[in-house]
Amino acid sequence: MTVIHHIGLTGGIGSGKSTVAGLLAERGAAVIDADAISRSLTAPGGRAMEAIALCFGTDMVTPQGAMDRAAMRNRVFSDPQAKQQLEGIIHPLVGQLTQEQTQQALDSGKTCLVFDVPLLVESGDRWRKKVHHVLVVDCEVATQIARVKQRNALSEAEVQRIIDQQASRNQRLACADSVIYNQGIDITALKQEVGFWALRFGL
Repeated sequence: MTVIHHIGLTGGIGSGKSTVAGLLAERGAAVIDADAISRSLTAPGGRAMEAIALCFGTDMVTPQGAMDRAAMRNRVFSDPQAKQQLEGIIHPLVGQLTQEQTQQALDSGKTCLVFDVPLLVESGDRWRKKVHHVLVVDCEVATQIARVKQRNALSEAEVQRIIDQQASRNQRLACADSVIYNQGIDITALKQEVGFWALRFGL
């Protein structure tokens, strides 16, 4: 009987989680990216756009028909109820698309499914029940800030605000079944670390 590994991959912004996901994909894993799914829902023609326009008004919709991410970010940071409303629209659709992609991966013969979920810890049992193993990519908070400032051209205050909205480093580590410490290592060493876990996951 074929063993199917369901891996939950998470980490704070700037931790290198997406790099690790890419390395696992290179080893043959099917990576199901919850963030990419969420972005597709709010792109022009995305499945969430009609509900977002009805709930929040056209001020939150760009001329191209996508969600205005900057405007919505400011809205939900300042209004907890708006955050709940947006999540109420997005989360069920993410679940629907995730299930579709999971079935496609299984139908194609994949035996390791990596669910790349930035907010896995914050979601409580919703994701934890779906995976067999939680792999956390970790680094120092100062390193997160430096990487995101360089990558996204954001100010330190803006990056810190994003970090503050996520689970704390300690909360992520408490939920981890295993940890990749992506601090002070180069890509070669990171590949070796990912390779160790890939073997554990049947890749």
